[in-house]
Amino acid sequence: MNTIEPIGEQVQELQKRTAPSERWAVVVNPTKFDDMDALKASFATVCAQRGWSEPWWYVTTAEDPGEGQTRQALGDGVGLVCPLGGDGTVRSVAQALVDTGIPIGLLPGGTGNLLARNLKLPVDDLETALVIALTGHDTVIDVGEVTWDDEEPSVFLVMAGMGLDAEMMAGVDEGLKRKVGWLAYALSGARALFRLGFAVRVRADSERAVSQHARAVVVGNCGELAGGLQLMPEASVDDGLLNTVLASPNSIAGWVALGLNFVSARRRGHPSLVRLVSEQVDVSTREPVEAQLDGDAVGPRRRMACTVRASALTVRLPVEE
Repeated sequence: MNTIEPIGEQVQELQKRTAPSERWAVVVNPTKFDDMDALKASFATVCAQRGWSEPWWYVTTAEDPGEGQTRQALGDGVGLVCPLGGDGTVRSVAQALVDTGIPIGLLPGGTGNLLARNLKLPVDDLETALVIALTGHDTVIDVGEVTWDDEEPSVFLVMAGMGLDAEMMAGVDEGLKRKVGWLAYALSGARALFRLGFAVRVRADSERAVSQHARAVVVGNCGELAGGLQLMPEASVDDGLLNTVLASPNSIAGWVALGLNFVSARRRGHPSLVRLVSEQVDVSTREPVEAQLDGDAVGPRRRMACTVRASALTVRLPVEE
């Protein structure tokens, strides 16, 4: 997706609304687009057609994937920040916007677009997403905060995890990912299924700790993955709670059974699956285990301490009819 597509019926209806006159920013990951000049030109055309001011552009780097650029934009007086990149760009922008009251407008630019999926925002229609970002209404959602080992806390918008999910992210072939999208993660995950699990201790709030052998531990602020898969169907971005899934199948057949449980409408549960709901959760392992944050591999870690920051992020959503 390098430019904005022609106007559709839904966009024609949305464009009747008046966009705010405030200064606004796009924080873009240039590695996601083949032609940055064409991308900016397409934004300029759309804005000119509607009488909107053009965005201020801030380009991410490998060293700073979005947080610094967002803080610069805030210093420049913007009233809306729109990340245009993958889930890592969205998370980095959100890191700077937490508790500021400045809204984030989600523009699809990555493979997963996981927060947009959970908020039922368009993930394959850049123009409609742009119109929503500029003419929608503001609402607040929770964010998760994770502390890895002894590091500084980081926010997450969708999920943080250790084990299989992180191994899948760490092992993905980036070239293949650009060609086939989420299929590349599926292939990486298939290889990770054959790896050994790890000993883990999980404590949610003041409840008794759960200690066992596991293949994956995932803490979620919301529960939908790509393809509509509901890993945590009860999770909500505005309930002030985190949902934790502890998976411990011991065979390929066990993984198949667990997968069928996830996609089943009846969801009767599974003996190798533990679900917890809490405001805080502390996960510790005996040995370093691969970890991930909103789908980005962050390397091996031994501790994942998570807490929810309720109503901490303002998000631009469609105006309800």
